[in-house]
Amino acid sequence: MYQFNVRVYGLLVNEHNEILISDEQEYGMRFIKFPGGGLEYGEGLIDGLKREFVEECNVEIEIIRHFYTTDFFVKSAFNESQVISVYYIVKNISPLNLIIKTTPFDFDGEGEVLQSFRWIRLADLKPDDVTFSVDKQVVELFKNNI
Repeated sequence: MYQFNVRVYGLLVNEHNEILISDEQEYGMRFIKFPGGGLEYGEGLIDGLKREFVEECNVEIEIIRHFYTTDFFVKSAFNESQVISVYYIVKNISPLNLIIKTTPFDFDGEGEVLQSFRWIRLADLKPDDVTFSVDKQVVELFKNNI
């Protein structure tokens, strides 16, 4: 039986035209992606994204609009599932009190699961700034639509 892995991500742009990205280390891999993650059983996309932003960024968000849903086959980098990713443009409705880094993978602490955040100017954003193929596609689409 094939498994589906539904992921939901937020594209958060600040007042300086910078987009928030997440540097992460997990499963022995390092990767750069947009904030968000896996949907939990019984959860809708919007509720899942709001939960992920609270868990990862300690911030409440408002969904502005749907931006993109994966329209090609993507095998998970971590297991045998097929990944379906949904992206929303979001804005924070509570203050964003994150430690913002300027260097990729500049983690505080140690452990199996590490995460840090950076802002990248939209004018400078390139597909190579993110790790996964769907995120690369989203960068191209986002830059063409802003």
